[in-house]
Amino acid sequence: MTKPNLRVIPLGGLGEIGRNMMLIEYGDDIIVVDVGLMFPEEEMLGVDLVIPDFTYLREHREKLRAVFLTHGHEDHVGALPYFLREFNAPIYGATLTQGLVRVKLQEHRLLQKTDLHVVKPGDVIEAGVFTVEFFTVAHSIPDACGLIIRTPLGPLIHTGDFKIDHTPVMDQHTDLIRLAQIGAEGCLLLMADSTYAEQEGFTPSEQLVGEALRNILVNAKGRVIIATFASLIARIQQVIDGAVFTHRKVFVTGRSMIDNVAMARQLEYLNVPNGVLIGVEEMRNTPKEKLVVVTTGSQGEPTSALTKMANGDHRHINIEKGDTIVLSATAIPGNEQAVYRNVDNLFRLGADVMYNRVQNIHVRGHASREELKIIQGLLQPEYFVPIHGEYRHMVVHAKLAESVGVPEGNAFVMTDGDVLEINEDAAFISGRVPASYVYVDGLGIGDVDQHILRDRAHLSTDGVVVAITTVDKQTGKLAAPTEILSRGFVDVEEREDLLERSKQVVAKALEGAEHYAEFGDVNVRVRDALSKFLYDETRRRPMVLTVTVEV
Repeated sequence: MTKPNLRVIPLGGLGEIGRNMMLIEYGDDIIVVDVGLMFPEEEMLGVDLVIPDFTYLREHREKLRAVFLTHGHEDHVGALPYFLREFNAPIYGATLTQGLVRVKLQEHRLLQKTDLHVVKPGDVIEAGVFTVEFFTVAHSIPDACGLIIRTPLGPLIHTGDFKIDHTPVMDQHTDLIRLAQIGAEGCLLLMADSTYAEQEGFTPSEQLVGEALRNILVNAKGRVIIATFASLIARIQQVIDGAVFTHRKVFVTGRSMIDNVAMARQLEYLNVPNGVLIGVEEMRNTPKEKLVVVTTGSQGEPTSALTKMANGDHRHINIEKGDTIVLSATAIPGNEQAVYRNVDNLFRLGADVMYNRVQNIHVRGHASREELKIIQGLLQPEYFVPIHGEYRHMVVHAKLAESVGVPEGNAFVMTDGDVLEINEDAAFISGRVPASYVYVDGLGIGDVDQHILRDRAHLSTDGVVVAITTVDKQTGKLAAPTEILSRGFVDVEEREDLLERSKQVVAKALEGAEHYAEFGDVNVRVRDALSKFLYDETRRRPMVLTVTVEV
């Protein structure tokens, strides 16, 4: 009896930053690695989040055995609340990862129904034909892990997000010894983080940021406000250590930051001496030069605490001259405009703003080229798939892998939805499964599509004109003058004559329609005539909407 092929199917994270989700399938078993979200790009108007397309998994739900989480960042766990509304499977992750997931599921009221399991590095979990072992990696969040996935054809390695940091803040190294052991045993497939595959050399150590933050706290004359990701627990620890060193108190603001700090303290991932963290009343009575504020908003999110401060809307903190503001995070591609708008507004309020372009206050959590070569050298995989990155990052990473020993043709640059099949003799891309963007907009999941986004873009660039026509049902003639409403198209007062002439155009379009008042026909005539007239007059193409009323 022939053995089934091993199938590797990315549903997100390949050819983009974020939305990381990978399926591994063998026979009647599927396991999932990560269920992440992506933040919307600028052209995704009105969209809140982008999540993976679960269609393939929906069609094979009886095969789903387990979900394995590499770490607690949004781009790896953020889509879990949407996933768990449809699927029921045990979810495995390290202590802090599960802590962050709990906070998220509590918010969505899904915690009671979810089967969460906390694992430690070295633990081995059986899921169908697969056995999965967690190993530690250094990243910008504690408890980040890679996965050793044993399959009937041999072991796969999924690195998760990683770098090689010999002096990590919370003493979490990438377990090179365990990787070397798998390399000696024979690695079938390596799937490795490509985010910084273009960067030469090594990624600097997280210690550099700690020193930079401490220097800022020593030299700042007034209050220091530090914005970072709510999940960057190691960075928050560095801020607390710097505050203790400079005898400052720490005030935490931003809902997700408050929740995550409370959770990390409860799990003993944050070491906070008594009296260092303070509440609102104590913060108001603390001298400015003795205060550090840790806040969300490093990405310019519209409702975040830092954005509210920049706009003068924050309940407890007004920015003033003498404040030092530190953005300790890199802007995610697509967020740059929002971030720099905040920086401008903070400068206008008199603050001194330090951000990545001018200070070394953030280091990447991802491996650069020399570190990627080390991993390749230790594992010497038979096949290689670059994951997590834009298409160019993955192409560069595949070439790097071939330059250090992956046989030519055995490095596969895949995109979301591609299916890689591996058997005992070969590996090949065998086809595609659905893997399009699924947009979350308010309470709607997947009900916004490309057509709606195109309409929103159209409305945002050219405006809208609405023609309300009242038609005699018996004769098909206009029973009253057409009403024309316009928004975002022309200044009505300046171009009143244009709208008046538009009414005549509509009247003329309906002149020949006696004894015939079919709605569809009336709407098409009005829309076509009005669109042509407005374009001829203005060289603009507003969205023309027609409303027909029968009397």
